[in-house]
Amino acid sequence: MCSGRVDLEFILRAFSNGQDGVFIGGCKLDECNYVTHGNYDALANTYITKRILKHIGLNPERLRIEFMTAADGNLLAEYTDDFSKKVKELGPLGKAEGIDKEELKLKLEAARKLVPYMRLVERERLRVPVKSKEAYTEFFESSEINALFDEIFSEKLAVSQIMLLLKAKPLSTSDISEKLGLNPSDVARHMISSSRHGLVRYDEPQNCYALV
Repeated sequence: MCSGRVDLEFILRAFSNGQDGVFIGGCKLDECNYVTHGNYDALANTYITKRILKHIGLNPERLRIEFMTAADGNLLAEYTDDFSKKVKELGPLGKAEGIDKEELKLKLEAARKLVPYMRLVERERLRVPVKSKEAYTEFFESSEINALFDEIFSEKLAVSQIMLLLKAKPLSTSDISEKLGLNPSDVARHMISSSRHGLVRYDEPQNCYALV
């Protein structure tokens, strides 16, 4: 299977299922067996997922991608052994980062719901014009792209988490703020915007928000 088919959803699903680390192996860059050069898509998805992991409080080193040929069995063994040792050093997912199990579950589920949106963002705003490892590294590790990603993702992740909380039961602004560690004014802003889009309604008697 082409490594380009390793979608953001697959990676996040693995972490949602409790995997402590995810390793992706692909063909050597510029030696793709297909005209699509899907291994560059895998590289982009890896960079994007690392940013997502960091944003929700997980160590991005829990995800690794390496490129090799079918004849590089020794390299595969070396890479996977090294990665296994690294994951053991990092410890159990979430627990090592000090994130509560339920909190982590909520964050990962909220991030997974944003995958279709992130695919569009990648195509429109995170597309690297030149296919080379150096170009991808320079692009995704630049301060401009990091700032852009945080701007794009943070708002959507907060709203996604709020929608999941409200799916369970109606909550007040203060309840949401406490559960997610967000500023009450930011929660109110998200609720006003979501109300305008017809996603939530305000229940005056109960003094809380609920899904429409």
